[in-house]
Amino acid sequence: MTLTSRRSFLIAGSAATAAVLVPVASGTATAAPKAPGRTISVAAGETYELAATTKVSELTIGDGGRIVAPDGYDISLTVDGVETGQLLTATGATGTLVQAGTYRGDVVLTVAESNDVTYQTLTFPFRQALYVGSDGVDSAKSVLSAVRGGKVTDTAARNVSIASTGECFTGVYVESGSYTLQSPTITLDGNGRSDFAGYGAAVVGDGSATRLVVDGARISNKGVVRTTVIADNGANVLVKDSFLRARNGVLPADYQATVETPYMESVPWMLGLDGNVRATNLIGKNSIATYLNSTVFSETWGALSVEGGSGLKLTAINSHVGNTGDYGYGTYAIGDATVRVLGSRFDVGSYATIIAGPAAVVHYGDSTREAVAALNTELELGLSNAELRGIPERSTEVNSGHFGYMFFGAGQLTLDGGTVINSERATFLNKGQQTTISVDGSKGARLNPRDGVILQMIELDDPGPVPVNGKMMNVGVYTEPTTDPVKNSSFDVTAVHSTDGAATFSSIRLKGDFYNGMRNGKNMVLTFEDSSVEGVISATRAKHRVSSIDSSAFYELGIVINTTQAAVNNGVVVKLDSGSTWTVTGTSYLTSLTLAADAAVNAPRGKAVKLTVDGTETAITAGTTYTGALTLTVA
Repeated sequence: MTLTSRRSFLIAGSAATAAVLVPVASGTATAAPKAPGRTISVAAGETYELAATTKVSELTIGDGGRIVAPDGYDISLTVDGVETGQLLTATGATGTLVQAGTYRGDVVLTVAESNDVTYQTLTFPFRQALYVGSDGVDSAKSVLSAVRGGKVTDTAARNVSIASTGECFTGVYVESGSYTLQSPTITLDGNGRSDFAGYGAAVVGDGSATRLVVDGARISNKGVVRTTVIADNGANVLVKDSFLRARNGVLPADYQATVETPYMESVPWMLGLDGNVRATNLIGKNSIATYLNSTVFSETWGALSVEGGSGLKLTAINSHVGNTGDYGYGTYAIGDATVRVLGSRFDVGSYATIIAGPAAVVHYGDSTREAVAALNTELELGLSNAELRGIPERSTEVNSGHFGYMFFGAGQLTLDGGTVINSERATFLNKGQQTTISVDGSKGARLNPRDGVILQMIELDDPGPVPVNGKMMNVGVYTEPTTDPVKNSSFDVTAVHSTDGAATFSSIRLKGDFYNGMRNGKNMVLTFEDSSVEGVISATRAKHRVSSIDSSAFYELGIVINTTQAAVNNGVVVKLDSGSTWTVTGTSYLTSLTLAADAAVNAPRGKAVKLTVDGTETAITAGTTYTGALTLTVA
């Protein structure tokens, strides 16, 4: 039965149909009417088919006993309003069964129409407390006994509470409809199965016609891939004034880590991370997820994830985002995703953003009224003028326990406004990718790497998955090269290539080093406009602290020791535009240096800097370009 838009009901008063299971000769039972308060007992090894939603005071299932629904339906168990008792039939499976045991209290077995969701090669039989379609709430697909308190209509659910201690149960699933969740409390404790499909998530918005607003929510999940919010297949999801938290679960003992997304239940360790749950995920084509004035934390892995698809837009405005554990990222940008962080605070374990390309665009800046109003229009957030006026203007602050940003693929990154990036290690870690980095300090943006490295370029140290029994498994090992790189005579280390790692810094004071540790043909191209930089800028031999890295030492990825040396296939192209100065603090090896007429290269006070070009000492003159083997030393 589907509720029409003219009807509403109070969950507290909802009732379930009473029925009893009657054994038949085949060992399978069907439901028959019976008075409330009776019990159901399923013998060991027996299979009972339940034809209708049933309410009893006690349910007992013997070892190997099964309660099933007719074809086209799925069964869910709630006890005292909490979904429980249901576990996956096996590691990597998609279906669930009510486990053997005795369940007492307000026991409801709901028989609901199937909501099968296919992701790649697998079909997941979704079960959800509340299913919302284009016509509103569909009670035939909902497990209403799991929705407690509050009020539910075809357009909104207010102050409802949903809890689960089973596996793969979803709180609210909105498909091709417009809906508002006002002040829901959702607590899911137990494993999910796939955050690429949203199987086991607290809230899922699915479909290009879906417009979902989550306002004032408190969602706390604990379990493997037990995500809080999913936006998929073109849905537009706005989360505001909400608290979202996801904590790791316990992986099945026989789970094998894989990069094959239908089976992935833990983060690929090759990202330098661990963990088995992301707080949120944005997937599909043209999906939109916006987090406004909200707190979003994962224990590890990731807080605001973007995974696969195309045309995806992820935005955080005036929000607090991060990880409660030692490792994890704030946002992820893959494909052609657009990720925007305005006026937010990030407290992350490993990275503010992982940029996985190949055409990702990421922007960290201020939540100015103009910027937020523009996003309100572009993203169709539906914020009123009063709401827009009530959003304070703030700058973004990042605090990272490891790196600022990691490029795992090509992408574009812009930092502006009053954005401040505080990181224990390099602000920018480029693992052999084409980059366009732009930092505008005219309004106070600052970069504060504690180890003194602003930009570190290294070869990609991902060992990659290994085929095992037909699946790509995460069992590779990274081995540090022991030989010197061999010169590639066809690669010009003095030129700028479209595939280089490029960064532009304007109107900013920088203190830190820039290292290009690539081995196989990628230049570091740095442009400084009306800026000052104090540090070493150089080609380098970058070496990991350990000779090999496997999953047990995932945290060693990206951490290298630099030994400056002349470029081989790793040119360093530096351009000091008007008003820029470079104070050289140590020996630096470049391949090209261009100085504007009012630019300067200096040494620290009391010292002098010397330039040699192809071994010949050369005066440093403003308005000049030098190319070749350049060495700057300080004495």
